[in-house]
Amino acid sequence: MNLESPKTTITKSAKETFDFLSDVKNFEKLMPENISKFEVLDDDKFVFALKGMPEIVLKKKETISPNKIVLGAAGGKLDFSLTANIRAIDDNSSETQLTFEGEFNAMMAMMIKGPISKFIETLATNIPKEV
Repeated sequence: MNLESPKTTITKSAKETFDFLSDVKNFEKLMPENISKFEVLDDDKFVFALKGMPEIVLKKKETISPNKIVLGAAGGKLDFSLTANIRAIDDNSSETQLTFEGEFNAMMAMMIKGPISKFIETLATNIPKEV
């Protein structure tokens, strides 16, 4: 299953956006209002939970400065990745798009597609406000 957020424009350079998203602590600022838990586990790993959903642990898997950050599931039953693709527009602005990729059976995909789409859209919408 592949899902993409809308592209968002940020009035910061690609490097500033990359640096912000590279710090896992900053993801707390991007979370939807219905977050019930957020905890940084170490420099590149955090756990979060949305009301009514199981806890999810995300770990930074790959960084390519200043264009790409890949977070992946760290443990749990679901294997997926959340990628932030950052593109420089000019020296003072950049564009970001989040991509969610995971292998799920048809029943699971049907159940999580809506909530995951809304989740990554919320993250993407909050990036320009917080960077």
